[in-house]
Amino acid sequence: MNLQDRLEELQTEGLAAIKAANDTKAVNDIRVKYLGKKGPITEVLRGMRDLDKEERPKVGALANKVRDALANAIAARLNELEIEKIAKKLEAEKIDVTLPGVPVKAGQPHVLAQIIDEIEKLFLGLGFQIIEGPEVEEDHYNFEMLNLPPDHPARDMQDTFYITKKTLMRTQTSPVQARTLEKHDFSKGPLKMISPGKVYRRDTDDATHSHQFHQVEGLVVDKNITMADLKGTLELVAKTIFGEDREIRLRPSYFPFTEPSAEVDVSCFKCGGKGCAVCKNSGWIEVLGAGMVHPNVLKMAGVDPEVYGGFAFGLGPDRFAMLKYGVDDIREFYLNDMRFLNQFSQKG
Repeated sequence: MNLQDRLEELQTEGLAAIKAANDTKAVNDIRVKYLGKKGPITEVLRGMRDLDKEERPKVGALANKVRDALANAIAARLNELEIEKIAKKLEAEKIDVTLPGVPVKAGQPHVLAQIIDEIEKLFLGLGFQIIEGPEVEEDHYNFEMLNLPPDHPARDMQDTFYITKKTLMRTQTSPVQARTLEKHDFSKGPLKMISPGKVYRRDTDDATHSHQFHQVEGLVVDKNITMADLKGTLELVAKTIFGEDREIRLRPSYFPFTEPSAEVDVSCFKCGGKGCAVCKNSGWIEVLGAGMVHPNVLKMAGVDPEVYGGFAFGLGPDRFAMLKYGVDDIREFYLNDMRFLNQFSQKG
């Protein structure tokens, strides 16, 4: 048998063996057997030295053709086996997507976020803007623009974290009101806003105090604003948060940025005003501070107090939540104990 016939025979044998191989090991064994250094094709090439010069190119070309045919067949068979392997794996691991999935328990907003959200929805319905501002604030806006000059004794009640002599962690969200009042164009209408957010004071943490807590402060400035407008607004807040049967009362108080000023009480939602441990047997619970905007605050913001007036109030969502749900320690809101937080289901 001449070399050309031998090569064609090797090609036929090799292709048949590759087609019959059932796994990658068998295919790789065939590759070594036919295309290895000690394989029959290599032996054929060694025999070319005995051929005439005219025959050598023909046998060499045929040998390369046979080698390429076997190599391509081996690659194709390996690919087929890999596809079959993946198909079998997918078949074995398939799932029925029509079966119900594993339920995932949905979370809910934090109880304080729920209270703030409830307050925001109320005031949005009344046409108020919700405006936020920086937590790192200038002394100018945190105190001076609110009628609290550097030597004012009321500053001691809000002892706070100073970053520099002129910058501090804000002690209230009132600076947002001062900034907004300074920029507001009254030719386009009255200013009606609330400013929710975190505030900071250097305080000893205990059951009723925290160095960080939340506030929602409100401001309305326009012509012909009266205490009646303030009382009506706060009465609506009390009924929304604590229940439709609630009433409020205003007691004279003092705040540097309002005149006259008032502490606001709500009728006890525990006893209905009859007197209990929650309201200290008075029938009333103090919930926030409010008053008419001080003329000096209007002047410093460039607003004429002879033409415009307004009211302001500040409430604490943390305190509202404590009162509403009977929580006796403010620190519970910040410990991330799911047993505690899961008690306050999101309404709606």
